[in-house]
Amino acid sequence: MSIWRCQLAAWIWALGLGCSGGDQQGALATLSKHEPPQQDSKEPKNLEKGPSPGESGPADRRELDRVQGPAVLFEPIGRPPVRVRVEIARTPAETARGLMFRRHLEADAGMLFIFPRPQHLTFWMRNTYIPLDMIFITSERRVLGVVENATPLTDDPREVPGESQYVVEVNAGFAREHGIGPGTPVRFIGVEGLEEEPKRE
Repeated sequence: MSIWRCQLAAWIWALGLGCSGGDQQGALATLSKHEPPQQDSKEPKNLEKGPSPGESGPADRRELDRVQGPAVLFEPIGRPPVRVRVEIARTPAETARGLMFRRHLEADAGMLFIFPRPQHLTFWMRNTYIPLDMIFITSERRVLGVVENATPLTDDPREVPGESQYVVEVNAGFAREHGIGPGTPVRFIGVEGLEEEPKRE
């Protein structure tokens, strides 16, 4: 429901016909992330005006958008943590397809592959058009190793020594840019079944 429809409903409510608060909340919840909530109709909106104290500006809204949905948080030693919004691949079909046929991947987005147990994992780039970094993660949620800048549209096996249970695919260059390498601690945020942190030695 758009804002103007909710305002119309509010006018109807004022006439005694009613508009529930739940509907108004739903209207706000369905706003595009690029469309800020409109101000009170008593004060005309000034598009050139920056946010007042206590209001959220565009940067704050982007940060709120980033924490919605599943994400992987990398915490490289001596570097700022970096969050990746992820799609989840759990089933054999989802894992086999991965990021095939995609033509674009947002800078802070990726795909998280979840396997039922630790094992030696091998990936390829068949039908994959975007050069990728593949970040292999152990069951203790530390980076085991990184395959950097995997060449698109190739069947060469991509792997790192050892066993991993999770793999995150991101745009090529992401790992190096953010200092992500072997031993980097990893947290899963909003990923069903992975809410609890494992014991780390």
